Amino acid sequence: MKRDYIFTSESVSEGHPDKVCDRISDMVVDSYLSSGDPQTRVACETLTTTNKVVLAGEVRGPSISKDQIISQVRDCIKDIGYEQDGFHWQNCEIDYHLHPQSSDIAMGVDSGSNKDEGAGDQGIMFGYACKDTDSLMPAPIHYSHQILLKMAELRKNGTRNEFEPDSKSQVTMLYENGKPSKVTSIVVSTQHKEGLTPDQIKEVVKPIVNECIPSHLMQELKDEEFYVNPTGNFVIGGPDGDSGLTGRKIIVDTYGGAAPHGGGAFSGKDPSKVDRSAAYAARYLAKNIVAAELADECVIQLAYAIGVSKPLSIYVNTNGTNKVDETKIENLIPELFDLSPRGIREHLNLTNPIYVPTSAYGHFGRKPTTEGHFTWEKTDLVDSFKSAF
Repeated sequence: MKRDYIFTSESVSEGHPDKVCDRISDMVVDSYLSSGDPQTRVACETLTTTNKVVLAGEVRGPSISKDQIISQVRDCIKDIGYEQDGFHWQNCEIDYHLHPQSSDIAMGVDSGSNKDEGAGDQGIMFGYACKDTDSLMPAPIHYSHQILLKMAELRKNGTRNEFEPDSKSQVTMLYENGKPSKVTSIVVSTQHKEGLTPDQIKEVVKPIVNECIPSHLMQELKDEEFYVNPTGNFVIGGPDGDSGLTGRKIIVDTYGGAAPHGGGAFSGKDPSKVDRSAAYAARYLAKNIVAAELADECVIQLAYAIGVSKPLSIYVNTNGTNKVDETKIENLIPELFDLSPRGIREHLNLTNPIYVPTSAYGHFGRKPTTEGHFTWEKTDLVDSFKSAF
């Protein structure tokens, strides 16, 4: 395994046009899940462009009117911060094209007298954890998220009025002997108020970056490798500057390219869709394995078939960092965790309306909350993993 290398990951803010779509799609999921009915189903896609939002997909569950959903779409856009001529929460046009779920899909997925709930689709899902950071996430994506989270916080509380909602970050790091040793370049592009120069924006961004990345990783970063708005002006942004689609930032959502990603996106899908729920389960297991000191890093792959409850395969790869036999870890996983869609949903409490906060700044490496968000980030299987070896 390569031990010395340079690696880069990026993040995008909640105001990026693709993330606006993820936010709206996850709002629809949460709205339907709020009824508490475990048979609720949602598959919602969103498109945005200049003063236009289009919702499409299929739903099953409580009766929620078109007007209710459209009102909540406007609330999402307002909360993100869009009050611009080219994209404004009050006057953007919203097209609604949600319809009932296909009966063919429902027949394969729903539980019945002779079968358990099946997976909502076929596919492969991956989970990953490593020791780069306290959150057991790869360092480049972790710090990329932290920069944009801080910028959004300062924008929303009025401390940094220069910023507008659309922004991107990118962190490049040198790894030595498999561990992050220093940042070699930073890129931050942020939409801003009219009349500000790149140098002015850079002076605002620099202290934020320095606050978000440990100083020992930043000591050797050259100023010429710190890029802020490298194209110059960035006033026109968000859906007015570029169209957005749900599910187009899946590497930002996961591990920044440091680990594989399966075939599907997360946002806009209820937890019967294993694209989402099984990816959460795989992260949960990988994180607990690393936290239990069974390995320094861990990749887990799960595979499913539509309508079938059990996973078709469980694969564990620790890239040679394991302290115990990988095959034994693989065999232990189904003893500790029921990987059927129902088992995942119940173990991680995924039928709660918890998905809007996942729509930006990553689905992984976040802190579990008392309201039930990010349950897959808990390390409550550590003792069980440790006691088995």
